[in-house]
Amino acid sequence: MTSPSHLPSAIPEKLSKRASGFSIVLSVLLIVCGVLAMLLPFEMSLGVVLLVSWLLIISGIVQFVHVFRCQGIGDGIWKALIAIIYFVTGLYLRFNLGVGLAALTLVLIAFFVAQGLVDIFVYFRTRQSGIARWLLFDGLITLLLGVMIWRHWPSNAIWVIGLLVGINMITTGITRLMLSLGIRRAIKSGAPVV
Repeated sequence: MTSPSHLPSAIPEKLSKRASGFSIVLSVLLIVCGVLAMLLPFEMSLGVVLLVSWLLIISGIVQFVHVFRCQGIGDGIWKALIAIIYFVTGLYLRFNLGVGLAALTLVLIAFFVAQGLVDIFVYFRTRQSGIARWLLFDGLITLLLGVMIWRHWPSNAIWVIGLLVGINMITTGITRLMLSLGIRRAIKSGAPVV
């Protein structure tokens, strides 16, 4: 039977193992979804545009409902204006998928560049840990993908979102998988997890 002095360290260890197991499962799912996105890039691209358009439409409706809960007239006008912008933008993207693909490709460029730079920055902050090199790998690949999209925009916007999102999902899944496995090894060996 464990003594009360061992109880506080056993609970975080169990919790860490459970959390890293959940992280491993999510990492594998991310890799599988990335492979599917690469196999069906056109469908993935259209799916992303449709999802974003419906999210904007729903957000516009929700914003409009909040107009009736506003205190002042200025706040109500502002929320109504935002609701109209969300709703109209969502409708426009829904019925003009080509424009939506081109616009979302630009957003994807910004996202990949930002994610890559953040991962590289985090690597330099944690490079003394053994698992930090996977962050550098993920950051460099993601930054490279952002540059590749920019070089060929807008001619390949129809399929590039699905393909590059798939590649990014695979590299991010592999990185998270390696980080989770590294944490599990550190827990097993009793080493501190950075």
